[in-house]
Amino acid sequence: MIGLLALLAVVTAIGVAGLFAIAIVAKAVLWAVFLPLRLVFWLLVLPLLLVFKLLVAIVLLVVAGPIVLVAMLVSIIAAVAALALPLLPLFFIGFVAWLLVRSSRPAVA
Repeated sequence: MIGLLALLAVVTAIGVAGLFAIAIVAKAVLWAVFLPLRLVFWLLVLPLLLVFKLLVAIVLLVVAGPIVLVAMLVSIIAAVAALALPLLPLFFIGFVAWLLVRSSRPAVA
């Protein structure tokens, strides 16, 4: 009984391997037969895809361009504020010193 099961397993493995070999050969033959058709298809479709890609890029630029511009302006303003904020006490001290020096200087007319 075990011998028959082993024989069945071997026959099944050989059958699966044979089907796999047939599938590989069929795929190779179909690939070789349809290769010229695929090349011609891609030669015709590729320029259309490039035009479609250009149109999509233009639409995205028109839609997202103003949003990106506003975001860049806001980020530049935020960066300038972030860099200037720690210097505000020094600017204030300099302003007070300038006021003191200016008020103590005699007016020249």
